[in-house]
Amino acid sequence: MTGARALPALWLTTAAAVCLTAWAQGAVAQAAAAVTHYVLDQAKSTLEFTFVQAGAQNKGTFTRFPVSFDFAPGNLAGSRLEVTVEIGSLDTGDKERDDTLRSADLFAVTKFPQAHFSASQFNRTAAGYEAIGKLTIRGVTRDMRVPFTFRTAEEQGVAVGYMSGKTSVRRLDFGVGQGDWKATDQVGNEVGVAFALRLTSAAH
Repeated sequence: MTGARALPALWLTTAAAVCLTAWAQGAVAQAAAAVTHYVLDQAKSTLEFTFVQAGAQNKGTFTRFPVSFDFAPGNLAGSRLEVTVEIGSLDTGDKERDDTLRSADLFAVTKFPQAHFSASQFNRTAAGYEAIGKLTIRGVTRDMRVPFTFRTAEEQGVAVGYMSGKTSVRRLDFGVGQGDWKATDQVGNEVGVAFALRLTSAAH
């Protein structure tokens, strides 16, 4: 009978252990789901583009590009990135060239005032991370992979993220170049993109 009495006790102990394990796994999963919501500190961030024109390297910047970034290194599956670039804010330091870039044959800003990058898949890489998503320019959407590094700091009691990276796009893939601007002998097809973002944590 002693052995018979021990069976219920053993069963209860096992059941308790199973419940405790399930609770612990749930707690870990809940902790992993805690991503931080970041928004852009525009004044301390840069978004640059480089292109070849008439054989010379040129650089421009966008001055308005809101960013929403939900991120946790321990929960890449729950991370999200949204970037909206106000194309009209481009600045290459040459007003005539800027007006040309905004024109109907290139960015067509009047019809397509914004470019947009949205990513909901992230991979870890040897150099940092990679955002996998969709880039839309001039109403054309393409798959895009954007490598980046990310680090955090606490500044004056606020969680801050620093995100930076470089990539490139082919302008003709998005129709940026109609008529004579389809030719690449004067303006190259490859456009470099570099970003250095300061992001501050914020409530949703």
